[in-house]
Amino acid sequence: MAKPQSGDYPSYFNGYIQKVEQDNVQELVNTLSHPLTYFFLNLADEKADYRYAENKWTLKDMLQHIIDTERIMQYRLLRISRNDQTPLPGFDENQYAASAEANSRTFIELKEEFKALRKSTDLLLKSLKESQLQQSGIASNLPVTATAIAFIIFGHLLHHKQIIEERYQ
Repeated sequence: MAKPQSGDYPSYFNGYIQKVEQDNVQELVNTLSHPLTYFFLNLADEKADYRYAENKWTLKDMLQHIIDTERIMQYRLLRISRNDQTPLPGFDENQYAASAEANSRTFIELKEEFKALRKSTDLLLKSLKESQLQQSGIASNLPVTATAIAFIIFGHLLHHKQIIEERYQ
């Protein structure tokens, strides 16, 4: 399925989708998955508790946020691709981060969870047929397609990769 167009997703996700240069979901998995997974798995352990400014997330907090967001988006992707028309609720990323207690975990544990989740997301994406990717549903009270969710997942990863490169290294 081709790259999502405006109207396929809430406009506040536009920044994530614009970060993705690939034209379809299979290209996302085939060209972005390995380098992005490698990038996050190879973050320096000595930087795990680093904050670039007061009240900003540590790398542990950020990786936990990435895990939580991808897990929620993967769930939305599954439900919508299976033509489940039940409206899906939103979530407050800051509330999740405050409740996650990521800094009580080891960076190794977070990386292992991230790696397993990325593999799971990729396997789900590879399993979906074109007709499933075209399905549309409601998440956070707004329409979104399964394809758009795939692009949002990868755009979110690219967004946080850029932040890490600019502010954490």
